[in-house]
Amino acid sequence: MDQLTLPPPLPAERIVELNRPKGDLHTTRSYTWNGWDLEVPPGVFRPGLTSAMIFDRVLSGEIEVRGRRYLAMGCGLGVEVAAAAARGAADVYAVDVHPASVETAVANARRLAPGETRVHAVVADVLDGFPVDAQVDVVTFNPPAVSRPVSDDPDVVRNVCAGAPLLERFFAQIAERDVLAPGAEVYVIASNTADLQTIVSHAVTHGFSPEVALRHDWNDGVLTYLFRFTAGGSA
Repeated sequence: MDQLTLPPPLPAERIVELNRPKGDLHTTRSYTWNGWDLEVPPGVFRPGLTSAMIFDRVLSGEIEVRGRRYLAMGCGLGVEVAAAAARGAADVYAVDVHPASVETAVANARRLAPGETRVHAVVADVLDGFPVDAQVDVVTFNPPAVSRPVSDDPDVVRNVCAGAPLLERFFAQIAERDVLAPGAEVYVIASNTADLQTIVSHAVTHGFSPEVALRHDWNDGVLTYLFRFTAGGSA
């Protein structure tokens, strides 16, 4: 299969400069989106502009979750979980390796978008811990795919710079487990601060067909890609 034409990672020093930790991860912070005011507990990822690109599309229906079963991988603060509930998803699985993030995400969804959506709390290392009998129609993931280490703090690594190997695990597990319903869509967002070609190669190796749903140029050298993957690629 022909690979997508994607830019190489930015120079290492530029990647580190763009992703240098602010030093406030272990404090209580705030975040506002869509008129929603949220408190960000210590250790929970405070969303940035890339995350908001996912939130916007879940709420608008560009990534359609209405009446569908939705898996928010690496849910963090859980804004996309609340957006999916507001949109009318049938089920939302708030998945993160960080227990406080899962707790926060579920609480935010139930506070901001009470309704008929069933919101499930899932503490899992990628899919290790995901319910074995659950299937989903839509997955989104804004992974900590930055390709260069920016800190030795394990919480910063978890939130920012786990790199492409995490995506290899993600695609391997989502392919090997009976998680995706027929016709399911997997959306992954990443920029050229990550190794985009390697990420897509991992997906193709595990049987997914990629397409670029969105490409955004921030006019500072950073290019962000929203990929849509569906089952049916070839190694």
